[in-house]
Amino acid sequence: MPTKYSLRLRCKPLLCHWIVCSSLLINGAGELALAVHPEQPLKTAAGTEVVLVSEVKWRHLNPARGDASPAAGTLWGDQTEDGESGFLVKFQGGFSSPPHVHNITYRGIVIAGALHNDDPGAEPMWMPAGSWWTQPAGEVHLTAARTQSVAYVEIQSGPYLVKGPDKKFDNGERPVNMDSSNIVWLDAADLDWIESKSNRNPSQNAQVAFLWGQPDDDGKIGTMLKLPAGFTGILSAEKGMVRVVVVQGKVDLSVDGGTKAKTLPAGSYFGSNAGTDHRLACEQACVVYVRSEEKFNLKCR
Repeated sequence: MPTKYSLRLRCKPLLCHWIVCSSLLINGAGELALAVHPEQPLKTAAGTEVVLVSEVKWRHLNPARGDASPAAGTLWGDQTEDGESGFLVKFQGGFSSPPHVHNITYRGIVIAGALHNDDPGAEPMWMPAGSWWTQPAGEVHLTAARTQSVAYVEIQSGPYLVKGPDKKFDNGERPVNMDSSNIVWLDAADLDWIESKSNRNPSQNAQVAFLWGQPDDDGKIGTMLKLPAGFTGILSAEKGMVRVVVVQGKVDLSVDGGTKAKTLPAGSYFGSNAGTDHRLACEQACVVYVRSEEKFNLKCR
């Protein structure tokens, strides 16, 4: 029986290997590229990009398979070009890909349903919502969905290409599969990123889980924030772009003192440059993924 934290590392990390779209591009080397064309994001007066999951335009990866085919919708960037990007991937229940490799490493987070991502022939380890995984470039794997499922996928460079298993190579990285039940959460008292009221009950504090990157070094990092029911606070970044994806629950977002909040359900995204105050509120408990350049600040109210 597979454990929920084992090595492949089978605790399941953050990269999604199966990306989808309606157009397929073949480059000069005969490689398959996923052509998912991003929608124009909504920009607030403060310059914040907002994409609701209801506004995402989904496209079939393989039109011949119809609704049985995975689909993808871009949240930011463009995975068919050079550079970083983030997008959603939607799978029908029972989907299973053939063994394949990718030219680049990517990270993934389960937003809904249950996904399996592992070596061909491995016993299924179904990752529920809130789980994450990483898939190194060049490693043969397959992806399957037990039920209708959605994942957020992020790449550090593009384009995102799919190749046959005969193109495998070892880039020195190893995959991680992290079940949500094995994620380690740090309380506000454990780090100085979160400013919390001293009289607050610990159960009402925000919590942080580190997924990738080195928080003590300069450079990009990926974290998840768990926000309790009734939470209100202000998220801001000290440097560069901050990008946030709602993983679980609903978040009410207002920017730079604005009084009109926009409700973001799971799978929605917002991003802006450093110096922008994002007021977050969660009526029920929620989880968000935060990609930032160096550490961010969260002031709990």
